[in-house]
Amino acid sequence: MLYLSTLLITLLFLLKAGIKAVVKMSINLPWLLLLLVVTVCLQTVSSYSNGKVTDACSSMEPNHGHHSSTKPNTYAITVDKNTFSPGDQITVTLSASNSGTAYFKGFLIQAHNAENPEAGAVGWFSVVDGSVSQLLQCGHTKDSAVSHTSDSKKTKVQVIWRSPESSPPIVQFLVTVVQKYKVFWVRIPGPVVLQAGVTPGPPHPTPTHSAAETTTPALLPGPFSSSGCGVRKSCIQDPVGCDPKTDPLCFFLSFATEGQSVLFELSGPANGYISFALSFDKWMGNDDVYLCVRDGNRVEIDAAYVAGRTHPVLASKSFLLNMTWRLSDGVIQCRFRRNIHIPQDRSRFDLNGSYFLFMAHGRAENGLVHRHDRQPLITSSQKVVTGPPENLIGSRSPLLMKFHGAFMLIAWMTTVSTGIIMARYFKNDWSDRALCGQRVWFQVHRALMAVTVLLSSVGFILPFVYRGGWSRRAGAHPYLGCTVMALAVIQPIMAVLRPPPDSGRRYIFNWMHLGAGTIAQILAVVAIFLGIHQQALLLPGPWSTGVLAGLVVWGVAAELVLEFHSRGFFKLGNGDSEDKDEILSASSDTHYEGRRFKRAVLAVFLTGNVGLLSALLCSISSV
Repeated sequence: MLYLSTLLITLLFLLKAGIKAVVKMSINLPWLLLLLVVTVCLQTVSSYSNGKVTDACSSMEPNHGHHSSTKPNTYAITVDKNTFSPGDQITVTLSASNSGTAYFKGFLIQAHNAENPEAGAVGWFSVVDGSVSQLLQCGHTKDSAVSHTSDSKKTKVQVIWRSPESSPPIVQFLVTVVQKYKVFWVRIPGPVVLQAGVTPGPPHPTPTHSAAETTTPALLPGPFSSSGCGVRKSCIQDPVGCDPKTDPLCFFLSFATEGQSVLFELSGPANGYISFALSFDKWMGNDDVYLCVRDGNRVEIDAAYVAGRTHPVLASKSFLLNMTWRLSDGVIQCRFRRNIHIPQDRSRFDLNGSYFLFMAHGRAENGLVHRHDRQPLITSSQKVVTGPPENLIGSRSPLLMKFHGAFMLIAWMTTVSTGIIMARYFKNDWSDRALCGQRVWFQVHRALMAVTVLLSSVGFILPFVYRGGWSRRAGAHPYLGCTVMALAVIQPIMAVLRPPPDSGRRYIFNWMHLGAGTIAQILAVVAIFLGIHQQALLLPGPWSTGVLAGLVVWGVAAELVLEFHSRGFFKLGNGDSEDKDEILSASSDTHYEGRRFKRAVLAVFLTGNVGLLSALLCSISSV
């Protein structure tokens, strides 16, 4: 619909320009370039495939949002010697067993005090093959761990460990192995090596991580509903007032305080995940995040933290209680409980605080979430999670972007079109009147164009203020916008420097002024069509695209009617008389009727234009 509308509008402008002989200008190439489709690929953030896993030094657990496999691992860890002296080197080999999986993708190797495995890594490593392994600093010891450099398939890795001068008497090597994103083994106990002359004592158990540590989510017995919203629980609903029990397109979040905990319910149609976050402001970053992620035919409920405009970092979910989920007809629903206070985890916000709530959804592959499909729904004000129940309202479009869209629509759909009509078809009207010392048409044209430049300038700045810089995911829209803004600024500069009307070079200004204005108007229309499909200001379709197309067609039709009239295609008055006085009288009547006709066309144009523009502005205010 968008591209058909853009093509239609471009053809209409070409038709109008042809009638006015503007097609003689050499602007075919820029118009063709406008129709090129720019595809913006969303960058998805994968796991730590580059091996920079210093965040996992203490737990040695991959931050994949899944549990360590409970199946027996089939990897062998060997050393070339069983005893050592301070300063000795030991070659450690990790290899895939021939009887099991023939490869692994990621790994993390550390050496620990076997009598106190939680004390941290000891000694330091050096790599044998720098293309598959790299050194990491865990704790205060440089090169105290080794990890992978990429997610390529590996069958064998060798590293060299050097014992420190103050080495513990008994050292054990621990290894985490990642076979694929959801299949990994954490802290696999490896060989134990002894200092020379040390007698081994009883073995110490090595902490491991298994799925048994966290309660596995259970199935919801049935869908939950909006019953009790504003009375027993606080709710966010998109669309407003929808019920997740009966509306498959309803995005829904509710929360209710129950004793020392809060029960959350989250629902929405999504291909991969739905999520919500608690935030101190309306900007993404430093947020407490909760996700319900579809993984095949089940749903994983995860906790995460967002440090900035980045991929959420999954965290422990041991504090999530009574987790249940439901998956039906593309709708994801999940319910869980968490305590109001979680002092042991600083990334989890205290629910007695006041926060903005975000609600988002997007794609997921193999449990890995991608960037949200639409702008998150953000509550209009902060809410104390444990406060009184209420129905919350929010918006998916920031206020700055709403003003951006409104200013650009008013400027390029109304003031520009009206100013052009006044300059082209009303120069001879009100010839006996002046406005501030200038002809009426000129003053009206100049005022409308000044408003256009002012609205465009303010609207141009707002997205940069909101984004804090250039938007990399907006496709061709910002490039077209910058071009339009440049042409809008050039137009008044040319007008100030224009030669006198009787100058022999006046025609150069006329063509440049007309050409730059026509190109700017076409580019602005295309940019607006692209703009109403941006995440930050996504208007409901397809009707919004149709209304915008109607707005442009309405303006083009009004100009064509006035153009035909100016060329004498519409005969007004009685032109059959042969008497001279009657001819003069008829000519005067025809001129009068012509002016009435043009003003009627202008009035009809403004009525329809304002009506369609108001519909779009109302749509902007409601998203």
